[in-house]
Amino acid sequence: MSSNTRTAYGTTSTFWKRTPTFVPSTIEIVYSGETTSETTTQTPTEPKPAPPATRSESPKPTPQDEGLEPLTSTSTSSFDEATPAEHKDIAPTDALELKFHTLLTSANVDIEELQKQSWKGIPSSQRSTAWCLLMGYFPLNASRRSQTISRKRREYKDWVRQTFSRGEDALDRSLWHQIRIDVPRTTPGLPLFQSPRIQRSLERVLYCWAVRHPASGYVQGINDLLTPFYFVFLATHSHEIDSLDDTVMDTVEADSFWCLTKLLDGIQDNYTHAQPGIQRQLIKMKDLVSRIDAPLAAHLDSEGVEFIQFAFRWINCLLMREVSLASTIRMWDTYLAEPDGFSSFHIYVCAAFLLKWSKQIQQLDFQKILLLLQKPPTESWTAKDVELLLSEAYMYKCLYHNSPNHYSAAAGQKR
Repeated sequence: MSSNTRTAYGTTSTFWKRTPTFVPSTIEIVYSGETTSETTTQTPTEPKPAPPATRSESPKPTPQDEGLEPLTSTSTSSFDEATPAEHKDIAPTDALELKFHTLLTSANVDIEELQKQSWKGIPSSQRSTAWCLLMGYFPLNASRRSQTISRKRREYKDWVRQTFSRGEDALDRSLWHQIRIDVPRTTPGLPLFQSPRIQRSLERVLYCWAVRHPASGYVQGINDLLTPFYFVFLATHSHEIDSLDDTVMDTVEADSFWCLTKLLDGIQDNYTHAQPGIQRQLIKMKDLVSRIDAPLAAHLDSEGVEFIQFAFRWINCLLMREVSLASTIRMWDTYLAEPDGFSSFHIYVCAAFLLKWSKQIQQLDFQKILLLLQKPPTESWTAKDVELLLSEAYMYKCLYHNSPNHYSAAAGQKR
């Protein structure tokens, strides 16, 4: 199966390759503990540009860099592989951080409470441990945690040693070649992922995952899904990448491997032969958009725009090529708190994302529609824009999840 589309790198080619019943009346949006309300009867509007940055450092950060702090400290520290504070989460400095810190350091983590608190966003200082718990990688019981994690890390390290002990010539050539091509293209805007040390680590994770999942193998786009884990886990270590202790890098690599495995276990149908998971979600998304915004759906149909031409990548890469890494990380906080967040809930996010450009799309022809949707104007998005998107997606989920089609008429009248 193939589809000709414009890639994130600006060339036209084959996008993917394969190797051998409650209805809320308001949307509550939480921004750092403050709540506001937006009526659900309003049509989603395009986000307002963020105010210009005022920091004096060079280069100046953009809204897409919000929350992405560089690893610049040259200090060194020891790392105890067996300690429960697995990524040395920073001590809490405010009420929200204290709430998470208390929750995460309890003898038995209350997963439902953690999910509830994480939906609104996780403090960056507590995110690494929270993600590992929400992923199901870290045990909820603190007394079992250190032993279990140490065993999993040793298991991954043994796999790497066995897999690469005979050199690259002993590897699956086509698989290794594809991974080596894709890794340098991964998140090209962030220097972190242009580091040779990080790229070699990404390659090992992707290869080890692929050879242990022959039903799907490696598919372009999986490399993107690995980067949030690396960024979140490395952010707890204030060092230059090249000066990080090998033990720390081994830990980040192993934890990223296991978290990627947990993530892909829930959406593996997206990457098996013929990618049936993506095909089902494209059908669901098209139906959902038709029910929410019939004029938009009619215009796309009249212009001959197929959802696979733009939404395939939205699903395959979880919108990572349409929004910044900072926005992706914030979205994943909520996805991890939602049942089937990376599959079912993601479709509502994709629908809400498309509807943001509804009025503009209805004024465009086929070519301009695809240009817009393949590179949507999200450069100025801030955390508030992402949280509004998530809130709108949740509203659509409440309205349409498992609901009969006749609800679409009522919703259409409201719009």
